[in-house]
Amino acid sequence: MTNIAVTTWSLEQTAPSDLLPAARPEGDVRIVRAEVPSPEFSRFLYASVGGDIRWTDRLSWTYAQWQQHLRRPGVETWVAYDRGTPAGYVELSPGEDSVVEIEYFGLIPAFRGRRIGGHLLSSGTARAWDLADRWPELSPTKRVWLHTCSKDGEYAMDNYQRRGFRLFDTKLEEEPEVPTPGPWPGAFPA
Repeated sequence: MTNIAVTTWSLEQTAPSDLLPAARPEGDVRIVRAEVPSPEFSRFLYASVGGDIRWTDRLSWTYAQWQQHLRRPGVETWVAYDRGTPAGYVELSPGEDSVVEIEYFGLIPAFRGRRIGGHLLSSGTARAWDLADRWPELSPTKRVWLHTCSKDGEYAMDNYQRRGFRLFDTKLEEEPEVPTPGPWPGAFPA
């Protein structure tokens, strides 16, 4: 198996005022919290959004692992819908020291390039800053962070920076080149 060089960038906001919201896209786009922890739905979102950009770390998770993760206090999944169809999602995951990670964020390929991503990221980031309002066991958020890499979509880094995220770390690593899994075998042409 061959290796590929992957650059990973970590970005952060350290105050709610850092958020620079995107304009709402035209049309019937809604962002709704998936309030019922659903391993099936979360795995669908993960595989559908990340299938063409080689998200593979959760593909081997069992139902129990998904359930355990989704039931952690403060873990929230927010889904963008375009005319009733899931278009993408943002997953928030609180950590130690009042830090919230935007653990996953992205759009299903057919919905990219339509300004839905900026709106979804803005909504998810605003929610990350207010996470303790709904989860009393959490302390108020002091920092929101995320990471992106050179395998992600071509507009990802620009979207993060336009929303007010600042770069705080860069890493270059070699990792095995894996085939694009797609949301199901054969979904993406070779």
